[in-house]
Amino acid sequence: MSSETQVRLPSLNGGIYTGKFKDWSPTVRPAGKLTVSGDTAELCMKPKNDRPPSADIIINPDGQMRVFYGRAQDPHLQWAAEMTHGINTTSSNTAGELANPPPKTLFNQRKLDRKENIYASHIRAPLGISHEQSHGLPKGLNRDQFTFGIPTELDIGAGGLINPNKTYAEVEAESAVGMELYRETHKNFDVGEKLHRGYTSPSFYPEKKFGIPTPHNNEGIKVKKTLKWMHETEQEKATKLVSKRVDDFRERSQPQLGAVHDPIKDTLKVGPDHTYGILAKPDEYGAGDLMHGRAPADYLRGKDRQRGVLAAIRQHLKKANFHNFTDLVHAFRYYDKDGKGVIDINDLREVCIQYHLPLEPELLEQLLDSCDSNRDGAIDYVEFSNFLNWKDKMKSGLPDKPGTPLNSSRSKSAVSDDLVRKSVHSAESTPRRLKLQIDRAIGDHRTSANMINAVVGGVSTRDYRTYGVPTIRTDIHAPRIRRVDDNKNYGDESDAYGLVNPSIFSRRHVYEKDFLLPRSKEQLKAIFHNIGVQMTGEMFDQVYNMAAKQNPKGHVSVESIRGVIDDIQAHQVMTGQHPMAV
Repeated sequence: MSSETQVRLPSLNGGIYTGKFKDWSPTVRPAGKLTVSGDTAELCMKPKNDRPPSADIIINPDGQMRVFYGRAQDPHLQWAAEMTHGINTTSSNTAGELANPPPKTLFNQRKLDRKENIYASHIRAPLGISHEQSHGLPKGLNRDQFTFGIPTELDIGAGGLINPNKTYAEVEAESAVGMELYRETHKNFDVGEKLHRGYTSPSFYPEKKFGIPTPHNNEGIKVKKTLKWMHETEQEKATKLVSKRVDDFRERSQPQLGAVHDPIKDTLKVGPDHTYGILAKPDEYGAGDLMHGRAPADYLRGKDRQRGVLAAIRQHLKKANFHNFTDLVHAFRYYDKDGKGVIDINDLREVCIQYHLPLEPELLEQLLDSCDSNRDGAIDYVEFSNFLNWKDKMKSGLPDKPGTPLNSSRSKSAVSDDLVRKSVHSAESTPRRLKLQIDRAIGDHRTSANMINAVVGGVSTRDYRTYGVPTIRTDIHAPRIRRVDDNKNYGDESDAYGLVNPSIFSRRHVYEKDFLLPRSKEQLKAIFHNIGVQMTGEMFDQVYNMAAKQNPKGHVSVESIRGVIDDIQAHQVMTGQHPMAV
């Protein structure tokens, strides 16, 4: 073997698994067959067989079968040509001989009988004779009179068992005998009988039945329904098939629901969709356009789909601006990349593409036109805040001072009224609100309802004369004893919220005026003592004095005492003196 093909076996000292796991017994030599590192356990237990497979049958070129004599240098090769393997099988009887055996002679039959007579079974019970068992009986037994077993009494028969000649009460009485034991052993209960669970409650009666009885019909309607197949039931609900000739005659001769009775329609020479008369051309404006007094160029009739698409686009841009920017100025500058101070149609197209909102040129022009309120062909900061962003939910990003210019690089941007206060008491500013031009009436005329207390700063109606009878008569005092026919509301009745959600005190005939009625010190002390409020005399005097200081006249009521107690408990909870304090 050359040095190139020689395989080096691993050292026995280190082992083939050196470094793979810790050897807890390094002094013990590993057992098994040592192979080259990388072999599997299957190859160690079952080495590879390099011997080529032998053919079962080898065919000569001439087509004759050749005998395979075994391996090379076989010592039995000289006898291989005449050698046969296995044991010769002797032939047995054929099926014909078994089905139709040859006839036997008398000598053969007697010979067979003598062979059969030596068997014990033939001696005890010969063929054709009963088995004699008298030798096993007791001695002295009279076989002609003695009988074994118990005599069976003749019963009423099968017919009497199935249909006994007894009343129903007798049958039930006989079946009840031993039923308790049979119920315990076999767990057999009657139909509808409850399980006896052994309850010992004094209010429990075993004879009592629970639940709702199952509805039944003695006329057999339910049985009739069960005997019908599903297709028969569905066929009764389905539409009846009628002849087309009969249906056409019925349609011509009888009035139909929702159709005009026209018996001569078959004689007309016009189509079924023919209409008579002249179609009136619809107006280009609708009722909403008339109510708002819109100009002909601003009519909204027939533009519902267009307005819906534009509203969806604006909503998408609002969401994108709200999630990506912290204030309005950063969002506006993202649109206005050149710092022009306005957003033109090209800036709007680029931002829509970046937000994965590709728009057609027509829709883009309509979006710009709907947002451009001053009709200058671009969107400024105020228009951007009103139409493409939620200006009330985002900060303006400008100094909180009205009159500050929005963009110093634009000459016309220094508008003093672009920023307004969010409210009267707020220090934050917000862009002013813009109104759509289509909702403004022609000539800016206003109705009397818009002028009288409809907006802040409108005409006050305080000094106007009032007409009619007021609902709540606060101008007169409520009588001490109210008459039955007096249905006036003097302001002491509950409102709709109080009627829907009455308090727990009103259910006890204690109303709001009872809580606010001034009372004496003794009455208040007795009331709080009766409802379970435990206070010492000194503590009650302190609470009473604190409640009296809250009223200019020194009047004290139940409600004022409750308020003082609530304030004291709240102070104790905050300072940690109350048991409920955390």
